[in-house]
Amino acid sequence: MADELQPAYLIGGSDRPKVDRAVARLRARFDHDAVELHSVATTSGDDAVAACNALGLFGSGVRLVVVEGVEAWKIDDAKAVATYLKAPAPGTTLALVAGDLKKDAPIAKAVAATGSVLLWDVTQKAVPRWIADQFKLHGTTAEPEACRLLAEFVGDDLYELAGEVDKISTWAGNDRVTEADVEALVAPRAGSPPWNLTDAWGARDVAGVLRSTERMLDRTGDPLSKTIPRLLGSLTKHVRNACAVHRLEEDGMAPQEVAARLGLKPYPAQKLYAQVRNFSGAELDDALIRLAELDRALKGGSRLANELELERALVEITARA
Repeated sequence: MADELQPAYLIGGSDRPKVDRAVARLRARFDHDAVELHSVATTSGDDAVAACNALGLFGSGVRLVVVEGVEAWKIDDAKAVATYLKAPAPGTTLALVAGDLKKDAPIAKAVAATGSVLLWDVTQKAVPRWIADQFKLHGTTAEPEACRLLAEFVGDDLYELAGEVDKISTWAGNDRVTEADVEALVAPRAGSPPWNLTDAWGARDVAGVLRSTERMLDRTGDPLSKTIPRLLGSLTKHVRNACAVHRLEEDGMAPQEVAARLGLKPYPAQKLYAQVRNFSGAELDDALIRLAELDRALKGGSRLANELELERALVEITARA
């Protein structure tokens, strides 16, 4: 924060731990009795403005009005704040705290005119990098592999990840955190991301497919009767998209058009195109048929254990002829 207090701050984004730290730093600049807390569950934009103006009438020094959850506010709430900020109450600071919020949202535009907008987001792809930064905040370093494994074990809940980083940093002290440390200290509770499986399949890496599948089965809290069908559904959807990409590409359709038709984002579409090149059209069709056979086997069409049926099918659709 700048030394000079602004009349308003909008603090938000998906990086909730960082948002919390920023709000805490701002609150620390005010006496405890000078901070008033509100939630959008009971506070509209007009209510927030009224709170700011009411506090300003007493002339009792600097005050802070905090409103949580403003991503839920509507256009009328933003207009009320924008109007207020044209002539804000002296000595009063309005802090609006949001979750996921676009930079061009009405409330962001309202605050940006005379205040400060601080939005911090973390994409799923950037979570390992975020974890590495959290270790640095604790004065600890961690191997990139350790950060990736921690994200794989815990998922993308940044609060949970921040707690694990704090625990591991306390244990590690000045030592560099390794992948083995994460394995020893963190209880896996997030399913292995399905893209680990689909990437291995697309590379025709049989060992990688089996390894990813084993992790997904081991690290879920659900019974196998739920996990295996869910895994099969994800893989079937991916192979179906691969078949569609192969056919549409043969028909001369441009990659951008194919991605739009299938509802794929650019990065997943790019990866899928690279994977399709490792298979013939007949192999992709056969893989889809084999997955349908697996589905039938899982629903009582086989006397073999479901895990064995799954393993056999994965090997057959991945291995080169």
